[in-house]
Amino acid sequence: MRTTDLRGRELTRGDLLSLVPRAALGADVAVERVRPLVAAVAERGEAALREQALEYDRVEGHSLRVDAAAVVASLADCPDEVRSALTELIARLRSGSAAQVPAQKTTEIGPGARITQRWQPVSRVGLYAPGGKAAYPSSVIMNAVAAQVAGVPSLALASPAQADNGGLPHQAVLWAAALCGIDEVYAIGGAGAIAAFAHGVPEIGLEPVDVVTGPGNVFVAAAKRVVSGIVGIDSEAGTTEILVIADGSADPSFVAADLISQAEHDEAAASVLVTDSAEFAGLVLAEVDARAAVTLHAERVRTALSGQQSAVILVDDLDTAVRVSNAYGPEHLEIQTRDDERVLTGITDAGAIFVGGYTPVSLGDYLAGSNHVLPTGGTARFASGLGAHTFLRPQQIIQYDRAALAATEAPLLALAGAEGLPAHGEAVSARFEQEGS
Repeated sequence: MRTTDLRGRELTRGDLLSLVPRAALGADVAVERVRPLVAAVAERGEAALREQALEYDRVEGHSLRVDAAAVVASLADCPDEVRSALTELIARLRSGSAAQVPAQKTTEIGPGARITQRWQPVSRVGLYAPGGKAAYPSSVIMNAVAAQVAGVPSLALASPAQADNGGLPHQAVLWAAALCGIDEVYAIGGAGAIAAFAHGVPEIGLEPVDVVTGPGNVFVAAAKRVVSGIVGIDSEAGTTEILVIADGSADPSFVAADLISQAEHDEAAASVLVTDSAEFAGLVLAEVDARAAVTLHAERVRTALSGQQSAVILVDDLDTAVRVSNAYGPEHLEIQTRDDERVLTGITDAGAIFVGGYTPVSLGDYLAGSNHVLPTGGTARFASGLGAHTFLRPQQIIQYDRAALAATEAPLLALAGAEGLPAHGEAVSARFEQEGS
Protein backbone atom coordinates (compact mmCIF):
# COMPACT_ATOMS: atom_id res chain seq x y z
CA MET A 1 0.00 0.00 0.00
CA ARG A 2 1.27 3.46 -0.85
CA THR A 3 1.58 6.12 1.82
CA THR A 4 0.31 9.70 1.54
CA ASP A 5 1.72 12.09 4.13
CA LEU A 6 -0.55 15.03 4.88
CA ARG A 7 1.21 16.05 8.08
CA GLY A 8 2.15 19.69 8.46
CA ARG A 9 -0.17 20.86 5.69
CA GLU A 10 -3.11 23.26 5.89
CA LEU A 11 -5.72 21.65 3.68
CA THR A 12 -9.11 22.96 2.64
CA ARG A 13 -12.09 20.68 2.01
CA GLY A 14 -11.45 21.15 -1.70
CA ASP A 15 -7.85 20.03 -1.22
CA LEU A 16 -8.98 16.92 0.62
CA LEU A 17 -11.56 16.05 -2.03
CA SER A 18 -8.81 16.07 -4.65
CA LEU A 19 -6.27 14.21 -2.52
CA VAL A 20 -8.27 11.23 -1.25
CA PRO A 21 -7.58 8.02 -3.20
CA ARG A 22 -10.06 6.93 -5.85
CA ALA A 23 -10.23 4.16 -8.45
CA ALA A 24 -8.92 5.07 -11.90
CA LEU A 25 -12.16 4.28 -13.71
CA GLY A 26 -14.58 7.10 -13.08
CA ALA A 27 -18.33 6.87 -13.29
CA ASP A 28 -18.47 9.07 -16.39
CA VAL A 29 -16.27 6.65 -18.31
CA ALA A 30 -18.36 3.69 -17.16
CA VAL A 31 -21.59 5.45 -18.13
CA GLU A 32 -20.41 5.83 -21.71
CA ARG A 33 -19.54 2.14 -21.82
CA VAL A 34 -22.89 0.91 -20.53
CA ARG A 35 -25.21 3.36 -22.28
CA PRO A 36 -25.25 1.29 -25.52
CA LEU A 37 -25.93 -1.89 -23.51
CA VAL A 38 -28.91 -0.32 -21.79
CA ALA A 39 -30.23 1.05 -25.08
CA ALA A 40 -29.90 -2.35 -26.73
CA VAL A 41 -32.03 -4.02 -24.05
CA ALA A 42 -34.63 -1.26 -24.26
CA GLU A 43 -34.85 -1.70 -28.05
CA ARG A 44 -34.33 -5.43 -28.58
CA GLY A 45 -35.18 -7.05 -25.25
CA GLU A 46 -34.38 -10.75 -24.97
CA ALA A 47 -32.13 -10.84 -28.03
CA ALA A 48 -29.86 -8.16 -26.56
CA LEU A 49 -29.78 -9.88 -23.18
CA ARG A 50 -28.68 -13.14 -24.78
CA GLU A 51 -25.92 -11.39 -26.71
CA GLN A 52 -24.68 -9.77 -23.51
CA ALA A 53 -24.86 -13.07 -21.58
CA LEU A 54 -22.64 -14.71 -24.17
CA GLU A 55 -20.16 -11.84 -24.26
CA TYR A 56 -19.84 -11.15 -20.54
CA ASP A 57 -20.93 -14.35 -18.77
CA ARG A 58 -19.94 -16.90 -21.43
CA VAL A 59 -23.39 -18.49 -21.23
CA GLU A 60 -25.86 -19.17 -24.03
CA GLY A 61 -29.05 -21.14 -24.62
CA HIS A 62 -30.20 -20.84 -21.02
CA SER A 63 -33.59 -19.77 -19.73
CA LEU A 64 -33.48 -16.12 -18.75
CA ARG A 65 -36.38 -16.61 -16.34
CA VAL A 66 -35.69 -19.22 -13.70
CA ASP A 67 -38.46 -21.71 -13.06
CA ALA A 68 -39.98 -21.05 -9.63
CA ALA A 69 -39.76 -24.73 -8.77
CA ALA A 70 -36.00 -24.67 -9.41
CA VAL A 71 -35.62 -21.83 -6.92
CA VAL A 72 -37.30 -23.85 -4.15
CA ALA A 73 -35.56 -27.08 -5.17
CA SER A 74 -32.15 -25.44 -4.79
CA LEU A 75 -32.53 -25.59 -1.00
CA ALA A 76 -32.05 -29.35 -1.13
CA ASP A 77 -28.36 -28.71 -1.76
CA CYS A 78 -27.95 -26.00 0.89
CA PRO A 79 -25.76 -27.19 3.78
CA ASP A 80 -27.54 -27.11 7.12
CA GLU A 81 -25.07 -24.67 8.68
CA VAL A 82 -25.43 -22.26 5.74
CA ARG A 83 -29.22 -22.44 5.82
CA SER A 84 -29.15 -21.76 9.54
CA ALA A 85 -26.83 -18.78 9.06
CA LEU A 86 -28.97 -17.32 6.26
CA THR A 87 -32.09 -17.76 8.38
CA GLU A 88 -30.39 -15.97 11.27
CA LEU A 89 -29.36 -13.15 8.92
CA ILE A 90 -32.97 -12.78 7.73
CA ALA A 91 -34.27 -12.59 11.30
CA ARG A 92 -31.69 -10.04 12.44
CA LEU A 93 -32.19 -7.89 9.36
CA ARG A 94 -35.97 -7.91 9.76
CA SER A 95 -35.52 -6.52 13.26
CA GLY A 96 -33.06 -3.88 12.16
CA SER A 97 -35.15 -2.86 9.15
CA ALA A 98 -38.42 -2.55 11.09
CA ALA A 99 -36.99 0.46 12.93
CA GLN A 100 -36.72 2.27 9.59
CA VAL A 101 -40.47 2.29 8.90
CA PRO A 102 -41.99 5.50 10.27
CA ALA A 103 -45.40 5.39 11.88
CA GLN A 104 -48.30 7.22 10.27
CA LYS A 105 -48.83 10.56 11.99
CA THR A 106 -51.72 13.02 11.88
CA THR A 107 -51.15 16.69 12.69
CA GLU A 108 -54.04 18.97 13.64
CA ILE A 109 -53.40 22.27 11.87
CA GLY A 110 -56.52 23.78 13.43
CA PRO A 111 -60.16 22.95 14.15
CA GLY A 112 -61.40 20.75 11.29
CA ALA A 113 -58.03 20.88 9.52
CA ARG A 114 -55.56 18.03 9.59
CA ILE A 115 -52.69 16.57 7.61
CA THR A 116 -51.81 12.89 7.80
CA GLN A 117 -48.28 11.84 6.95
CA ARG A 118 -48.07 8.28 5.69
CA TRP A 119 -45.29 6.24 4.13
CA GLN A 120 -46.44 4.29 1.07
CA PRO A 121 -44.34 1.47 -0.42
CA VAL A 122 -43.67 1.38 -4.13
CA SER A 123 -45.53 -1.29 -6.07
CA ARG A 124 -42.68 -3.23 -7.66
CA VAL A 125 -38.94 -3.52 -7.10
CA GLY A 126 -36.10 -5.07 -9.09
CA LEU A 127 -33.36 -6.51 -6.88
CA TYR A 128 -29.87 -7.12 -8.26
CA ALA A 129 -27.34 -9.54 -6.81
CA PRO A 130 -23.80 -9.63 -8.25
CA GLY A 131 -22.34 -12.89 -9.43
CA GLY A 132 -18.80 -12.22 -10.55
CA LYS A 133 -15.85 -13.17 -8.36
CA ALA A 134 -18.06 -14.32 -5.48
CA ALA A 135 -21.64 -15.29 -4.74
CA TYR A 136 -23.70 -12.89 -2.65
CA PRO A 137 -26.70 -14.58 -1.02
CA SER A 138 -26.34 -12.01 1.74
CA SER A 139 -26.98 -9.22 -0.79
CA VAL A 140 -30.16 -10.94 -1.93
CA ILE A 141 -31.36 -10.95 1.66
CA MET A 142 -30.30 -7.35 2.31
CA ASN A 143 -32.39 -6.16 -0.62
CA ALA A 144 -35.35 -8.49 -0.25
CA VAL A 145 -35.92 -8.16 3.48
CA ALA A 146 -35.74 -4.36 3.43
CA ALA A 147 -38.33 -4.27 0.62
CA GLN A 148 -40.57 -6.81 2.33
CA VAL A 149 -40.47 -4.95 5.64
CA ALA A 150 -41.44 -1.79 3.77
CA GLY A 151 -44.46 -3.65 2.37
CA VAL A 152 -43.50 -3.86 -1.31
CA PRO A 153 -45.96 -6.34 -2.89
CA SER A 154 -43.95 -7.39 -5.97
CA LEU A 155 -40.26 -8.35 -6.02
CA ALA A 156 -38.12 -9.58 -8.90
CA LEU A 157 -34.52 -10.72 -8.55
CA ALA A 158 -31.77 -10.79 -11.18
CA SER A 159 -28.30 -12.28 -10.92
CA PRO A 160 -25.82 -13.34 -13.63
CA ALA A 161 -26.13 -16.76 -15.25
CA GLN A 162 -23.37 -19.15 -14.22
CA ALA A 163 -21.84 -21.44 -16.82
CA ASP A 164 -21.04 -24.01 -14.13
CA ASN A 165 -24.62 -24.01 -12.81
CA GLY A 166 -26.44 -24.82 -16.02
CA GLY A 167 -27.11 -21.18 -16.86
CA LEU A 168 -28.85 -20.56 -13.53
CA PRO A 169 -27.69 -17.86 -11.10
CA HIS A 170 -25.24 -19.01 -8.47
CA GLN A 171 -26.74 -21.72 -6.30
CA ALA A 172 -26.29 -19.68 -3.11
CA VAL A 173 -28.25 -16.80 -4.66
CA LEU A 174 -31.11 -19.23 -5.31
CA TRP A 175 -30.96 -20.44 -1.69
CA ALA A 176 -31.38 -16.91 -0.43
CA ALA A 177 -34.21 -16.21 -2.86
CA ALA A 178 -36.05 -19.33 -1.70
CA LEU A 179 -35.62 -18.48 1.98
CA CYS A 180 -36.95 -14.96 1.34
CA GLY A 181 -39.90 -16.30 -0.64
CA ILE A 182 -38.91 -14.76 -3.98
CA ASP A 183 -40.12 -16.85 -6.90
CA GLU A 184 -39.58 -14.34 -9.75
CA VAL A 185 -35.90 -14.81 -10.53
CA TYR A 186 -33.92 -14.01 -13.69
CA ALA A 187 -30.53 -15.24 -14.86
CA ILE A 188 -29.45 -11.83 -16.12
CA GLY A 189 -26.34 -9.90 -15.10
CA GLY A 190 -24.66 -6.52 -15.22
CA ALA A 191 -25.96 -3.48 -17.03
CA GLY A 192 -28.41 -5.66 -18.96
CA ALA A 193 -30.21 -6.64 -15.77
CA ILE A 194 -30.60 -3.02 -14.72
CA ALA A 195 -31.93 -2.12 -18.17
CA ALA A 196 -34.33 -5.08 -18.14
CA PHE A 197 -35.77 -3.97 -14.81
CA ALA A 198 -36.21 -0.40 -16.01
CA HIS A 199 -37.72 -1.12 -19.43
CA GLY A 200 -39.25 -4.57 -18.97
CA VAL A 201 -38.80 -7.57 -21.26
CA PRO A 202 -42.24 -8.84 -22.34
CA GLU A 203 -40.82 -11.93 -24.09
CA ILE A 204 -39.79 -13.41 -20.74
CA GLY A 205 -42.62 -11.98 -18.66
CA LEU A 206 -40.50 -9.33 -16.96
CA GLU A 207 -42.65 -6.29 -16.20
CA PRO A 208 -40.96 -2.92 -15.55
CA VAL A 209 -40.27 -2.03 -11.94
CA ASP A 210 -40.54 1.20 -9.99
CA VAL A 211 -37.23 1.00 -8.15
CA VAL A 212 -33.96 -0.84 -8.86
CA THR A 213 -31.67 -1.69 -5.97
CA GLY A 214 -28.65 -3.82 -5.22
CA PRO A 215 -24.84 -3.67 -5.27
CA GLY A 216 -22.50 -4.33 -8.15
CA ASN A 217 -19.36 -3.13 -9.85
CA VAL A 218 -18.83 0.31 -11.40
CA PHE A 219 -20.70 -0.73 -14.56
CA VAL A 220 -23.80 -1.76 -12.60
CA ALA A 221 -23.62 1.59 -10.80
CA ALA A 222 -23.28 3.37 -14.15
CA ALA A 223 -26.28 1.53 -15.57
CA LYS A 224 -28.32 2.72 -12.60
CA ARG A 225 -27.33 6.27 -13.41
CA VAL A 226 -28.45 5.79 -17.02
CA VAL A 227 -31.93 4.52 -16.05
CA SER A 228 -32.41 6.90 -13.12
CA GLY A 229 -35.47 8.98 -13.86
CA ILE A 230 -37.13 6.11 -15.68
CA VAL A 231 -37.04 4.25 -12.37
CA GLY A 232 -35.85 5.10 -8.91
CA ILE A 233 -32.52 3.72 -7.71
CA ASP A 234 -31.12 3.11 -4.26
CA SER A 235 -27.63 4.51 -4.83
CA GLU A 236 -24.72 4.05 -7.18
CA ALA A 237 -23.20 1.25 -5.15
CA GLY A 238 -20.01 0.29 -6.97
CA THR A 239 -16.87 -1.55 -5.93
CA THR A 240 -16.48 -1.88 -2.17
CA GLU A 241 -14.35 0.39 -0.01
CA ILE A 242 -13.26 0.65 3.60
CA LEU A 243 -11.66 3.53 5.48
CA VAL A 244 -10.25 2.95 8.95
CA ILE A 245 -9.50 5.78 11.38
CA ALA A 246 -7.06 4.39 13.92
CA ASP A 247 -4.43 5.62 16.34
CA GLY A 248 -1.62 3.93 18.21
CA SER A 249 -4.01 2.32 20.68
CA ALA A 250 -5.59 0.10 18.01
CA ASP A 251 -4.53 -3.47 17.32
CA PRO A 252 -2.59 -3.46 14.03
CA SER A 253 -3.60 -7.07 13.30
CA PHE A 254 -7.29 -6.12 13.55
CA VAL A 255 -6.87 -3.19 11.18
CA ALA A 256 -4.79 -5.21 8.71
CA ALA A 257 -7.32 -8.03 8.68
CA ASP A 258 -10.15 -5.57 8.02
CA LEU A 259 -8.32 -3.87 5.15
CA ILE A 260 -7.70 -7.26 3.56
CA SER A 261 -11.28 -8.43 4.11
CA GLN A 262 -12.61 -5.76 1.77
CA ALA A 263 -9.71 -6.03 -0.69
CA GLU A 264 -10.65 -9.66 -1.40
CA HIS A 265 -13.90 -8.52 -3.04
CA ASP A 266 -12.32 -7.15 -6.20
CA GLU A 267 -9.05 -5.89 -7.69
CA ALA A 268 -10.61 -2.42 -7.74
CA ALA A 269 -11.69 -2.52 -4.07
CA ALA A 270 -10.39 0.36 -1.98
CA SER A 271 -8.75 -0.05 1.43
CA VAL A 272 -7.67 3.13 3.22
CA LEU A 273 -6.08 3.66 6.63
CA VAL A 274 -5.99 7.15 8.14
CA THR A 275 -3.81 7.46 11.22
CA ASP A 276 -1.90 10.04 13.24
CA SER A 277 0.84 7.52 14.09
CA ALA A 278 3.56 6.69 11.58
CA GLU A 279 4.76 3.90 13.89
CA PHE A 280 1.30 2.33 13.93
CA ALA A 281 1.07 2.64 10.14
CA GLY A 282 4.30 0.67 9.84
CA LEU A 283 2.98 -2.09 12.09
CA VAL A 284 -0.23 -2.32 10.04
CA LEU A 285 1.68 -2.51 6.76
CA ALA A 286 3.83 -5.33 8.13
CA GLU A 287 0.69 -7.20 9.21
CA VAL A 288 -0.92 -6.60 5.82
CA ASP A 289 2.08 -8.06 4.03
CA ALA A 290 2.08 -11.15 6.22
CA ARG A 291 -1.66 -11.79 6.09
CA ALA A 292 -2.15 -10.94 2.42
CA ALA A 293 0.44 -13.51 1.41
CA VAL A 294 -1.49 -16.42 2.90
CA THR A 295 -5.11 -15.48 2.28
CA LEU A 296 -7.08 -17.45 -0.31
CA HIS A 297 -7.39 -14.58 -2.79
CA ALA A 298 -3.85 -13.32 -2.28
CA GLU A 299 -3.32 -12.09 -5.83
CA ARG A 300 -6.62 -10.19 -5.89
CA VAL A 301 -5.84 -8.64 -2.51
CA ARG A 302 -2.37 -7.55 -3.58
CA THR A 303 -3.76 -5.93 -6.71
CA ALA A 304 -6.40 -4.04 -4.74
CA LEU A 305 -4.03 -2.88 -2.02
CA SER A 306 -1.36 -1.74 -4.47
CA GLY A 307 -3.84 0.16 -6.64
CA GLN A 308 -4.22 3.93 -6.57
CA GLN A 309 -7.56 3.53 -4.78
CA SER A 310 -5.85 2.19 -1.64
CA ALA A 311 -3.49 4.03 0.69
CA VAL A 312 -2.22 4.75 4.16
CA ILE A 313 -2.78 8.43 4.94
CA LEU A 314 -0.72 10.06 7.69
CA VAL A 315 -2.26 13.06 9.44
CA ASP A 316 -1.29 15.33 12.32
CA ASP A 317 -4.21 14.42 14.59
CA LEU A 318 -7.54 12.63 14.75
CA ASP A 319 -9.47 15.84 14.01
CA THR A 320 -7.73 15.92 10.64
CA ALA A 321 -8.45 12.21 10.22
CA VAL A 322 -12.14 13.00 10.63
CA ARG A 323 -11.91 15.73 7.98
CA VAL A 324 -10.19 13.31 5.59
CA SER A 325 -12.87 10.70 6.18
CA ASN A 326 -15.72 13.16 5.63
CA ALA A 327 -14.14 14.28 2.36
CA TYR A 328 -13.75 10.66 1.28
CA GLY A 329 -17.32 9.70 2.26
CA PRO A 330 -16.51 6.00 2.76
CA GLU A 331 -18.92 3.18 2.15
CA HIS A 332 -17.63 1.48 5.32
CA LEU A 333 -15.96 3.51 8.06
CA GLU A 334 -14.24 1.87 11.03
CA ILE A 335 -13.18 3.84 14.11
CA GLN A 336 -10.55 2.23 16.36
CA THR A 337 -9.08 4.88 18.66
CA ARG A 338 -8.58 5.75 22.32
CA ASP A 339 -11.77 7.82 22.26
CA ASP A 340 -14.08 6.38 19.63
CA GLU A 341 -17.10 8.41 20.73
CA ARG A 342 -15.26 11.73 20.34
CA VAL A 343 -14.18 10.77 16.85
CA LEU A 344 -17.69 9.59 16.01
CA THR A 345 -19.21 12.98 16.89
CA GLY A 346 -17.25 14.58 14.06
CA ILE A 347 -18.29 12.10 11.39
CA THR A 348 -20.96 13.36 9.01
CA ASP A 349 -20.38 11.44 5.79
CA ALA A 350 -20.27 7.64 5.70
CA GLY A 351 -22.45 4.79 4.50
CA ALA A 352 -22.16 2.73 7.69
CA ILE A 353 -19.96 3.30 10.73
CA PHE A 354 -18.36 0.48 12.73
CA VAL A 355 -17.17 1.60 16.15
CA GLY A 356 -14.55 -0.22 18.21
CA GLY A 357 -12.09 -3.00 17.66
CA TYR A 358 -14.72 -5.71 17.92
CA THR A 359 -17.06 -4.31 15.27
CA PRO A 360 -15.44 -5.25 11.94
CA VAL A 361 -17.03 -4.44 8.60
CA SER A 362 -17.47 -8.16 7.93
CA LEU A 363 -19.95 -8.24 10.83
CA GLY A 364 -22.03 -5.70 8.91
CA ASP A 365 -21.63 -7.72 5.74
CA TYR A 366 -23.47 -10.59 7.38
CA LEU A 367 -25.02 -10.65 10.83
CA ALA A 368 -24.97 -7.20 12.47
CA GLY A 369 -28.62 -6.58 11.58
CA SER A 370 -27.65 -3.52 9.53
CA ASN A 371 -27.84 -3.37 5.75
CA HIS A 372 -24.68 -3.83 3.73
CA VAL A 373 -25.89 -2.24 0.49
CA LEU A 374 -24.21 1.16 0.83
CA PRO A 375 -23.15 4.15 -1.28
CA THR A 376 -19.61 4.10 -2.69
CA GLY A 377 -17.28 6.34 -4.66
CA GLY A 378 -17.85 9.32 -2.37
CA THR A 379 -21.63 9.32 -2.80
CA ALA A 380 -22.05 8.75 0.93
CA ARG A 381 -21.54 12.53 1.17
CA PHE A 382 -25.09 12.95 -0.17
CA ALA A 383 -26.71 9.50 -0.33
CA SER A 384 -27.69 6.83 2.18
CA GLY A 385 -27.51 3.09 2.29
CA LEU A 386 -30.32 0.71 1.48
CA GLY A 387 -33.09 0.23 4.01
CA ALA A 388 -36.82 -0.11 4.31
CA HIS A 389 -36.96 3.65 3.79
CA THR A 390 -35.58 3.15 0.26
CA PHE A 391 -38.88 1.63 -0.80
CA LEU A 392 -41.18 4.10 0.96
CA ARG A 393 -42.57 7.40 -0.30
CA PRO A 394 -43.85 10.01 2.13
CA GLN A 395 -47.36 11.13 1.21
CA GLN A 396 -49.39 13.88 2.82
CA ILE A 397 -53.17 13.46 3.09
CA ILE A 398 -54.91 16.80 3.59
CA GLN A 399 -58.43 16.99 5.02
CA TYR A 400 -60.26 20.27 5.80
CA ASP A 401 -63.93 20.68 6.65
CA ARG A 402 -66.05 23.65 5.53
CA ALA A 403 -65.32 25.83 8.53
CA ALA A 404 -61.59 25.17 8.34
CA LEU A 405 -61.50 26.15 4.68
CA ALA A 406 -63.49 29.28 5.38
CA ALA A 407 -60.88 30.35 7.92
CA THR A 408 -58.21 30.30 5.20
CA GLU A 409 -60.23 32.13 2.49
CA ALA A 410 -59.04 35.68 3.09
CA PRO A 411 -55.29 34.97 3.37
CA LEU A 412 -55.47 32.51 0.48
CA LEU A 413 -57.13 35.12 -1.76
CA ALA A 414 -54.39 37.57 -0.82
CA LEU A 415 -51.64 35.13 -1.78
CA ALA A 416 -53.38 34.11 -5.02
CA GLY A 417 -53.75 37.76 -5.99
CA ALA A 418 -50.12 38.52 -5.16
CA GLU A 419 -49.01 35.70 -7.46
CA GLY A 420 -51.34 36.72 -10.27
CA LEU A 421 -53.30 33.47 -10.07
CA PRO A 422 -56.84 34.60 -9.23
CA ALA A 423 -58.45 31.28 -10.23
CA HIS A 424 -56.67 29.68 -7.31
CA GLY A 425 -58.58 31.96 -4.98
CA GLU A 426 -61.79 31.56 -6.93
CA ALA A 427 -61.60 27.78 -6.41
CA VAL A 428 -61.95 28.48 -2.69
CA SER A 429 -64.55 31.25 -2.97
CA ALA A 430 -66.75 29.08 -5.21
CA ARG A 431 -67.48 26.88 -2.24
CA PHE A 432 -69.12 29.79 -0.43
CA GLU A 433 -70.95 31.54 -3.31
CA GLN A 434 -74.36 30.04 -2.48
CA GLU A 435 -74.12 31.26 1.08
CA GLY A 436 -73.10 34.72 -0.08
CA SER A 437 -76.02 35.04 -2.51
